[in-house]
Amino acid sequence: MVTIPQVVEKIISTQPFLTEALVEGLINISSLARKIQSQVEQNVKKPVKIGAIIMALNRLAPSLEVKIDPGLKEVITNVGDIIVRSQLADFTYKNSNTLIEKHTELLKSIGPNQEFFYTMVQGVFESNLVVSKSLKEKVEETFAGEYLISKSESLSSVTLKLPSSNSQQLGFYYFILKSIAWAGINIQEVVSTTNEFTLVVNDVDIDKTFSVLKNMGNH
Repeated sequence: MVTIPQVVEKIISTQPFLTEALVEGLINISSLARKIQSQVEQNVKKPVKIGAIIMALNRLAPSLEVKIDPGLKEVITNVGDIIVRSQLADFTYKNSNTLIEKHTELLKSIGPNQEFFYTMVQGVFESNLVVSKSLKEKVEETFAGEYLISKSESLSSVTLKLPSSNSQQLGFYYFILKSIAWAGINIQEVVSTTNEFTLVVNDVDIDKTFSVLKNMGNH
């Protein structure tokens, strides 16, 4: 027979934000108990008193904290330089037989100029380019004839140089994205390589984004 503590743990564990808030003591336990009371009762198939749920939550919080991988904080703390770029534009095109040729043509016209920001990600059905705004007209000219799905301007990016151990660390990207979401920041695009992680956001959010990422290791 399923027990109240087991049901409470199952409910909490399926909601990552709730789990984090419970561990950090940001939630009123009594209010949370009342909120999940009906779910608990449905699972145990009998009436359950609020006090029993509160007791289960109080016992659960310390165990959740232990379950958080101790290596995660070390990896977050060892994140390297944070690079900010502004004045960016975002283009999304439908994939075609000529799209890669246009991409190659554009790169050749730019040359080895390190002043420009340029990334391209090819998906299954569409490809995305995030470039310096100064390249906007060149992109539109080169990709003329391709099907443009969307275009955005007034964007900035924040790039994290990651420690080599990041790919082996469970929850690493979740920790970053959770911090951004909790700050109320909308992510326009995400660009990731083995040791770099770039978030593209609206210009108005760039200062807040930088601050959140800079202070992650202090959590």
